[in-house]
Amino acid sequence: MKFINHYRWRAYPPSLNADLPAHTVDCPECGQRISLPRLKKGQEVHCPRCDHRIVGIGKNPYIAPLAYATASLILMAFVYSMTFITVTLGGITSILSLPSMMRQLIVLDFGFLAEVMFILTFGSPLIFLLCCLYVYLALLFDKAFPGLSYATRTLVRLRHFIMVDVFFISTLVAYIKLSSVAEVSLGAAFYLMFALALVLIRTSVSIPEHWVYYKINLILGRNAMGKSPEKCVCCSRCLYFREKTETTCGVCGADLYIRRPKSLSMSTAFLLAAMILYIPANLLPIMISSNPTVVQANTIFNGIVYMWEEGDKLIAAIIFSASILVPGAKIVLLIVLNLSAHYGLPASGKTMMKIYHFTDAVGKWSMIDIFVIIILMSSFHSHVARVVPGQAAIYFCLVVILTMLSAYFFDPRLLWDKFYHSETITNRPSENVPDTTYTYE
Repeated sequence: MKFINHYRWRAYPPSLNADLPAHTVDCPECGQRISLPRLKKGQEVHCPRCDHRIVGIGKNPYIAPLAYATASLILMAFVYSMTFITVTLGGITSILSLPSMMRQLIVLDFGFLAEVMFILTFGSPLIFLLCCLYVYLALLFDKAFPGLSYATRTLVRLRHFIMVDVFFISTLVAYIKLSSVAEVSLGAAFYLMFALALVLIRTSVSIPEHWVYYKINLILGRNAMGKSPEKCVCCSRCLYFREKTETTCGVCGADLYIRRPKSLSMSTAFLLAAMILYIPANLLPIMISSNPTVVQANTIFNGIVYMWEEGDKLIAAIIFSASILVPGAKIVLLIVLNLSAHYGLPASGKTMMKIYHFTDAVGKWSMIDIFVIIILMSSFHSHVARVVPGQAAIYFCLVVILTMLSAYFFDPRLLWDKFYHSETITNRPSENVPDTTYTYE
């Protein structure tokens, strides 16, 4: 296994001991069984087969997440209470904050879009940060707070539903488009949102869930490592072994299985639904703009062509990438992954894992177009100029969500199972897999 060591020896109180004892885990992405050495602060371990980061402990594992979460909450308070953007058109000025954008969507009967914006840019980040403070204060003071297990589970799950960074990029796109027809000034909340996005990302990556679950269970009087690997199933989320008779992991509360049940069926079902909805998402109008003399309904592609012809080539390229290229490529790659897991791999296991990680990572960036529409709609809602989402906006939003669910329910270990099954049948030499010893780098 690849063992990365970048720590310095420091004295710290026994109650804040950050060490993780030597134990055995199964890689959640390829299924390789790995014997981990004792880990200290600043160390991390990668899988020898697929190079997935199994576990790592930060240099300041107790204080850093608390500091980042506190800074994020302060920034959120400013971002949601200050002016985000000001738009002046035809003598009418719209002073917008993020809460006012959500209210505008509700008033115009687009409650679904308001809910999406609220959950992804405010609700999920807020709950995530509050859970982070709650869990890490419990760790810092070695106290079993009420509901600590549920708070920890919520903390590690919400990291994938935060899109403040996507909304910030969407604002940049909308700003360039707005500037061509109106007088636009960005408020303090916009600039603070950039800092908020960065600190939220830093908060998320500073939380090693495998280590956190171990420490939380110690506080609760349980030993997460007390099971024998030979007679148990390794949880794919927290990476601790549990009895085969359990259906729900006693450490993290996730469903317990050797391979996700009906993974291909569920992933394919969500993918087929996304493919069906992708048709009306591209054929129906996604944005309807109007003024006293004309009403214009644009599909995604028509809007891209219009911006390109008007000289906004950079914005046209961004919208094309986020709204057509990324969703289309993700659908194609998910088809490839599902077929590969069922019939056999067209490439090596590591190559297929790169494809899987790409599809999993880019999904949320397709929301740029939806957020741009929300910003334009909030800016233009007077008799002089009005923008409302078209029918395609709902379909497109569902396409993004369904492709994310398809990637989520796809079990990447099936790719490695199929790869090594093919190697056995054809008697071809398998990939070079390092042994489970570790080296310092």
